[in-house]
Amino acid sequence: MRIPQIQISTTDIQMDYTITKPFQQIKQPKANLQISQPAATVEINTTNAKLDINMDQLWRDLGLKPNHELIKEYAQKGNQEMLKGISKRVREGEQLMQSAGKEQGRATIQNIAKQNHGPQRSGPYNIKFIPSIGSVKVNIIPGTTDVNIEQNKPEIDVKVNKPQMDFTYGNVSGKMIVRPDVQIDVIG
Repeated sequence: MRIPQIQISTTDIQMDYTITKPFQQIKQPKANLQISQPAATVEINTTNAKLDINMDQLWRDLGLKPNHELIKEYAQKGNQEMLKGISKRVREGEQLMQSAGKEQGRATIQNIAKQNHGPQRSGPYNIKFIPSIGSVKVNIIPGTTDVNIEQNKPEIDVKVNKPQMDFTYGNVSGKMIVRPDVQIDVIG
């Protein structure tokens, strides 16, 4: 007896795929940055120095005095010399008066003449420096300088930009070239 046999033959599927890859692009724009530095505030206050030079004594030492001082000085000297002259004449007159009648008149007049003979020196002479030391007086008042600096902080303005993304989805599409098939045959 013959047993029938089953014969199975298959055909595999064949596909043609078209694949579009996904695309992604990311751009990061630079941040917007603005920096400004305000200038510092500088304030300078000064007081001027003062120099005072007093040369009055120097001019006096050189004999250059104001007219009213010279007139006053010469008047005082003239008054003193006049008083000296009066006292001298009174003294000489008293000497003559006391010797009168004693026959000493001639000797008294000779003594008075000897006293009045020639210039009288005041003493030993020495070198005198003109102007005198310290005749110019200098007074200095120093000036001052105050500096105030007020610094200003920098002004920083930052704007961060978000990233820019561009995304395209991928796609897969397929087309069947050979359809699958199963054939079953019975032999025998």
